[in-house]
Amino acid sequence: MIRIASLLVLACLAVQPAVAQTRVPPGNRHAEQPDIPGGSRSRTKATRSSFEAKYEKIHALLADNTALQDKIRKAARAYGIRPIHIAGALVGEHTYNVDAMDRLQTYYVKAASYLTSGVDFRYRGQAVADFVARPEFAACTDARGDARLWACREAVFDKRFRGRTVDGTTYPDNRFGVVFFQPFYAGQTFGLGQLNPLTALSVSDIVHRVSGYRKLDMRDAGEVYAAIMDPDQTLAYMAAVIRTSIDAYRDIAGFDISPNPGVVATLYNVGDPFGRAQTLAAANRTGAGRLPEENYYGWLVNEKIDDLEAIFP
Repeated sequence: MIRIASLLVLACLAVQPAVAQTRVPPGNRHAEQPDIPGGSRSRTKATRSSFEAKYEKIHALLADNTALQDKIRKAARAYGIRPIHIAGALVGEHTYNVDAMDRLQTYYVKAASYLTSGVDFRYRGQAVADFVARPEFAACTDARGDARLWACREAVFDKRFRGRTVDGTTYPDNRFGVVFFQPFYAGQTFGLGQLNPLTALSVSDIVHRVSGYRKLDMRDAGEVYAAIMDPDQTLAYMAAVIRTSIDAYRDIAGFDISPNPGVVATLYNVGDPFGRAQTLAAANRTGAGRLPEENYYGWLVNEKIDDLEAIFP
């Protein structure tokens, strides 16, 4: 049991410095937009809207709100990324997942409400803090940083618990984040950056170090929700997630993805930058010659790059 976990954590931590970096060129590799998931289509249809209308709404928010622009630029500087990377993530989320709220004040009000919500992260009475204290996760304590720690825990969950019955408890065949970190309903992402709690926890140490916000605790779900709902804090978490993805592809796969906002946005959408970078690196070691590619979400960002660069040159 521990041996399997050890192998998983070694996979999570096997970050080899790249001998050389290949810059991913701007623009889309796909001539046409990849398929948009049915869930995104159905959510948009249910609101009697369209992807183009939702794009125009988030574009207007970015173009007209100079205070938000300043906050985005500040967060980007702090984490050493380009403002357009944060803007691209916002465009993707609010075009395909939710509608942009008209007033940032709405987010502040919601953030305050979550502090006293009384929610916690658990599955069938088992708190996540107790769950990850199980011996199966012991090797994950060697992980360097929150991102690799939670990546290791996700890997252990997938290998040892997902879709299995362990010690009398049956675990759904679903992602770790869905099973333990969605106490309200499925598909939960929150705030301007549409972050989920597990993603926020995975970069909490970086945000604490760079921005000075209090480190998040998996035992305090209300605080986690409040952080990702707060427009000021959520931009820091977004920037940290983006920084982590850029670094993972640089260190593991030998690619500088920063020149391509669509690829950066794609990783913000799909997550698991360590695992995806490892998969790409393994394919290229066999001579595949693959470049990182955009999905439907990143494709839109690259397609609208002139609009976005007019706001964030």
